[in-house]
Amino acid sequence: MENKALYILAGYDDPTERRLAGIQDNLYSHGFTGTHTKNIPQHITLGSFPLDRESRLIDLLRETAETTAPFTVVFSHIGIFAGGKVLFIAPDISRALLELKERLGPSRGWTPHTTMLIDEPEIILKALPEVAKSFSAFEGTVSSLHLYEFFPARHILSVKLKNAQ
Repeated sequence: MENKALYILAGYDDPTERRLAGIQDNLYSHGFTGTHTKNIPQHITLGSFPLDRESRLIDLLRETAETTAPFTVVFSHIGIFAGGKVLFIAPDISRALLELKERLGPSRGWTPHTTMLIDEPEIILKALPEVAKSFSAFEGTVSSLHLYEFFPARHILSVKLKNAQ
């Protein structure tokens, strides 16, 4: 399939996962379903890569996890990407987050975010007030890395960052 690729995702500790999933579950409870991939951890996408790099990426994730400690991110804002089809919650860019991204691939044009909903713009605009009602700024922790192939979703590897619980 021509649109398949590998993706590295930064994952969260359990409290952060629950908080973000709770916001997304609130959208679902109000009838917003979206077209985004379900049943994968909440995450920040750190990069996409060709399928032939799988073994190298597995090694890179393991090496990175061994030398990178979990770190705090501050989720401070809600956003919608140009085109209006993606509603997200975004952390502030921190040195730790940017260093992790740069280790795994260039950050030019990259916006760290956790997708809440992908849908048509008119649906996103209806969903925005629901996210706004349940969102306030909070600290979370990046504590793992995941490697997936999309589409369809295939989980390849998850590793905890150095000394993560």
